[in-house]
This record gives sequence, structure tokens and C-alpha cells, in this order.
Amino acid sequence: MSDESIRLVTIGRILRRRRRLLIIVAVVGALVGYGASLLFPPNYTTSTSVLLAGQWEERELLTQAEIAASSAVVDRAAATLDWTGGSELRDRVSAKAADGNIIKISGTADTPERAQRLSDQVAQQFVTFAGRLAGDDTEPDEATEPDALRQKVLETNRRITDLANAADPGQTVESVQARTELEKLRTTLQEAMKKLDEADPATNKANMVVMGPAARPTGEAPPTRTQLVGAGALLFFLIAVIGHLAAARVSRRLRTEPEIAAALGSTLLGTVDVPGERAARRPKGPGPRAWIRWLLGIDTWWDTPTPRMSGDEADRRIRYRRVCARLREKAPAPRRLLVVVPEGDEIGRRAAGQLVSEAESDPSSQLRSSRGEPSPSSQLRSSSGNPTPSSSSKGHPMLRVVGVSVSQPLVPDRGTESGALVVLSAGSWTAAELAGIAEACADARHEVVGVVVAGAVRARPTRSADRPPENATRALAARAHATGGSA
Repeated sequence: MSDESIRLVTIGRILRRRRRLLIIVAVVGALVGYGASLLFPPNYTTSTSVLLAGQWEERELLTQAEIAASSAVVDRAAATLDWTGGSELRDRVSAKAADGNIIKISGTADTPERAQRLSDQVAQQFVTFAGRLAGDDTEPDEATEPDALRQKVLETNRRITDLANAADPGQTVESVQARTELEKLRTTLQEAMKKLDEADPATNKANMVVMGPAARPTGEAPPTRTQLVGAGALLFFLIAVIGHLAAARVSRRLRTEPEIAAALGSTLLGTVDVPGERAARRPKGPGPRAWIRWLLGIDTWWDTPTPRMSGDEADRRIRYRRVCARLREKAPAPRRLLVVVPEGDEIGRRAAGQLVSEAESDPSSQLRSSRGEPSPSSQLRSSSGNPTPSSSSKGHPMLRVVGVSVSQPLVPDRGTESGALVVLSAGSWTAAELAGIAEACADARHEVVGVVVAGAVRARPTRSADRPPENATRALAARAHATGGSA
């Protein structure tokens, strides 16, 4: 195939000519997906939301989401629920930060009830754990330390005020400096307490609220069984299509007449047309392999060109007559020839049958028979009994069709036939296969006198009735000669 072969028309040709195989492959993929769904039990997922009051930056929300899905929270939830497998449970819990300072916690379990309980319990454990991290402990000693420090600062401020009042009320330098230093100390303490209050975790602790219980899930979490079945069918279908394209890209089947003639080591006598009629759908050949190929629809090539529009029957017979004429020029004396057709080449087989019919319906033979003259196949015998060609024998050679397997080519030995004519269709065989047929002809002492390439065409309607059939024309001509009139 060329670089431009992968087009919509190519895909359409695959779908049209390999639809049976593609349907079977898609069904197999669906069965594989169904089997995969049996290996993985169904899962149910639900989620609950936790609201974080106050002002939170984005990175802080991400940190809280990581804490909610951490092992510290999940292990506490598993212990509370009395579930085993904490490491596996961590894979079933996820948390993410949503808009509005909300942490969304999701839990997955094999039943809707367990998924609901898991999500609710993880949310409760997350609120408790975050409160402990923020300093919301219940121990009295840790809770009273900031208050005691504030009381000491207040007492220190009152002591500074007393010292300032007890200083010399005069306007001496020493008294002014003492009062100034005391005010600086008061200011420093106030700023320190302000910073302490701002840095106190208790003042900035997360005020988290669980926004209701998790909803009980009503459907399975993806991938569901239906999704696995559909994915398997689609995957196998795409693999089959891509496989067809790849096989066509690396195909070495010969498609042009010069390549076919060169592979057989002979000359091209011409090309003929075969109407692309729909044959009966039956296996081609005996054995189970033929039945399987027929069942899968791979008994014919899919990438053969679409049959072009052809002329009527008379036009197609002109091509066969020209081939017979060229064959008569290569073998002027009447002789017998084998018509070798590769097995499985339906177009080539039909072309060979038509070629034999044209050779048998030689006009010169019919004309001489009507006059009482010997036919081209008749031979004049000498006194010795050996046949000698008639001086006027200009008829076509006598043809006999034989089928040859391309895998193990075997041609009948030379007997009455003195040559071989290969008839086949283009785009069906490789150079190695055709070379094997040529070698089989040589082993049987048959010279390949020529090659005829057949192609499938779409037949046009027959010509109008005002034109007499060709057989009638021949009969009229023969009658005229027989009575001595002119044709």
C-alpha cells in the first residue's frame, strides 16, 4: 500500500469486506471484558464534604487534603470500624480540595453500606486529627499555659505603671529617662503578646464541620461491567482494523502486469475482464480450514481495488479474442496448451473458462465446418500415420485448464500439451509464489508461453436488441458461404 492508503475509503473497505471477521473479533473482545469484570468485584464509591471555616490559601487546602487521605487518619478510621487491611484501605480513600474551602473525602468499598460508613468515618477522624494538630487538646496544663502567660504580662504592665508613678515626679533628666525606658518596655511587651496571639495555634485552629453524612451510592464505580465489556469489544475491534492496515502495508503481493509477467519469466499477452458477480457463499476447498476461513470471511482479499465499470459482453469478448489471437501468433501451428490457474483465484478461474470457450468457438473453425472442411483441431495424416498440420490451419490452440496450489505447486507432466498459459488475477499472489508456479511448469517440461491477467469489473447492461447476437451473425455468415453468397 502507498503512503496515502490509510484513508476513510480504506477504513470503509475494511468494514465492508471484513465485517464478519470484525464482528466476531468484537464479540471475542466483549467476552474478554466480561471475564475481566468477573475477576474484579464491583466497587461502590461515595463522598462526604468537610467545610473549613476561615481564610485558607490554596496550598493550605492541598495540605489538608493530603492529611485527610493520610495513613494516620485512615488507620484510625479502620480501627474504629474494626476493619482489617489498613494498607489496602488507604488505596480506597481519596481526598481533594474543592471550591469554597471544602475538602471532599471519597471512600470506595465492595458494598454501598461499607462505602458510606468508610467515607463518614474518615471525615470524622480527619476533623479530630486536624483539631489536634491545630492545638485543640483537652489536657488542662497545655490549655492553661497561654492564659497564664497573658496574666503574667498583665501583671508586668501594672508593675511598670506603678514604677512609672513612683519615679521622681520632677523634670530631672534621670526621671525622664526612667519613665521613657519603662514605656518602651511596656510597648515591647504589648507587641510580643500581639505576635504571640497571632502565632497561637488555638486562635487559628481549623474550625471544621462535616457537612452531613455521605449519600449511599446507587451504582457501581467505574469501570463497571458494562464499561469493561464495551472497552474489550472496542479494543479488539481497533486491533483488528490496525492489523489489517499493517498487513496491507507490508504486503508483497504483485499488483501490476509487468511485475507479474517478470515474476513468471514470460510475456504479457493481455488483460481480460470478468464480471464481478456474487458467487454462492460456500467454503472454497475441503477441510476445516476452508470452513473457518469462510466463517471468518477471510477467504477473499479485502484490499483488492473496487471493480471498475466495464463494457458489455461484446466488449469483454473482444479482449478474449485478442488474447487468443496473440496466443495463436506465438504458437502458429495448432497445439495443445495447459491453462494454469492458481487455486483459490476465482477471478482467474472464470477468466480461464471464458478463454477456453473463446478458443473453442474459433470463427474460422466454424466457417470451415460449415463448408465441410476439417476443423483446426483435425489433423491431416501422412502415409506414415503421423499427424501433420493442415496448411490452412490457423485456429486457436486447444486449451485445458488445471488448478495449481501456490503452496506446493505441481503441474501435470508434458503429454499432448506443449506449453503452459498462466491466467491469474492481480493483487493476489507474491513474486515468490508466482516463481514457484513457473518452476513447477519448468519441472513438468512446459514452457510458459504467456501470461493473462484478469480483473473484476462491474458489467454494464447488454447491448440493445437491434444489434444481432454474435452467434446469429456467425450463423448467417456460415450460411451465406455455404450457399455461395457473399457474407
